[in-house]
Amino acid sequence: MILRQQLAEIVVSQELNFRHKETGVPRTLLPTLQVRSNFALIITGVRRCGKSTLLLQLSKTGFKNIFYLHFEDTRLAGFENQDFTRLSAEIAERKPDVILFDEIQIIENWELFVRQLLDDGQKIVITGSNASLLSKELGTKLTGRHLPVELFPFSYLEYLSFSALESTQKAAETYNRTGGFPEYLKTGDGFVLNQLLEDILYRDIAVRYGIRNIKVLKQLAVYLISNIGKPVSASKLTALFEISAASTILEYFTHLENAYLVQFVPQFSYSLKTQIRNMKKVYAMDMGLFTENSIVFSDEDGRRLENTVFLHLRRQYKEIYYYTEKGECDFIAMERGKPAAILQVCHTLNADNLPRELNGLTAAMDFFAEKQGKIITLNQTDFIQAGARSIEVVCLKEFLEG
Repeated sequence: MILRQQLAEIVVSQELNFRHKETGVPRTLLPTLQVRSNFALIITGVRRCGKSTLLLQLSKTGFKNIFYLHFEDTRLAGFENQDFTRLSAEIAERKPDVILFDEIQIIENWELFVRQLLDDGQKIVITGSNASLLSKELGTKLTGRHLPVELFPFSYLEYLSFSALESTQKAAETYNRTGGFPEYLKTGDGFVLNQLLEDILYRDIAVRYGIRNIKVLKQLAVYLISNIGKPVSASKLTALFEISAASTILEYFTHLENAYLVQFVPQFSYSLKTQIRNMKKVYAMDMGLFTENSIVFSDEDGRRLENTVFLHLRRQYKEIYYYTEKGECDFIAMERGKPAAILQVCHTLNADNLPRELNGLTAAMDFFAEKQGKIITLNQTDFIQAGARSIEVVCLKEFLEG
């Protein structure tokens, strides 16, 4: 239990610190955010990607009186359900224009409290570092009363703004290596991302889901981060990690993906059963995580480029597949049941690999009856006419600018 006086002091202290934070680089997502009465705006994303800073930027878009509370404050460790009554009284007394809650989902029955605030006509913005936890609880308690959005580490254009750089081939290649975590870009210290991995595994997964074998969880996370762009199979990993049931590996997969540490891309099929049965490719949620946490001792230029292309697509599309039938195509981005982009990724096109890359891309284009496709390379541009198909070869810099 937390006394109301203590709660009030915490609120004042947090709000003071919150208001004095640097507003940082305006996020691309900011103009799209809609804060409405009777709806909770839910912002999810990996730890340290800038969710709290986005809240600060949002608070400065016309709100005169805010109420801010971050629930991971150690002073709130004793927060209980009955304390929601005290918190409600604090909110009522302050009459805020908007309520900002950071990581409220760590408190049991938070969704009931938020629902009550919404019923009272409050405007609420919530951040969380776990996609599934938020969506599951919101789906059962706040159906039709929430607006979900995702925030990622800096995009290429945000990276340029943060680093005060012009868009050049060198800048694109640097971004391909460093990724977009603000603190890592600011310090260049790999320990920042080593510690981030530890925090995600322990705080967002092990503690939240009661996982005791943290060693295996960490080994699996490092394995997946080290194998970006490759298909992975839970059943084939059981022996490697000495786990008897593939279902346990699949459970860990889900936790790692929901914590925005990695993402899995399924093979395209109109059959959901086939999608589930086939192996999925894995990608890291930021290239800095691969740079600083993988156990790969080569540059892996091709897979690194493929992961960066995936992240750029993931910011635009939620439904992404790879295609493999007569050939393999790296990415099919779907929108409203139709392909919005068909992409092949090749670090450097040459006479040896061009037939293979074209075969995979054109096979996917023919399957979907699409005439436009792209090959993303590190630094090459070109245009290829393959029958009635038009294929644009685009360098990484130009692709990330789009």
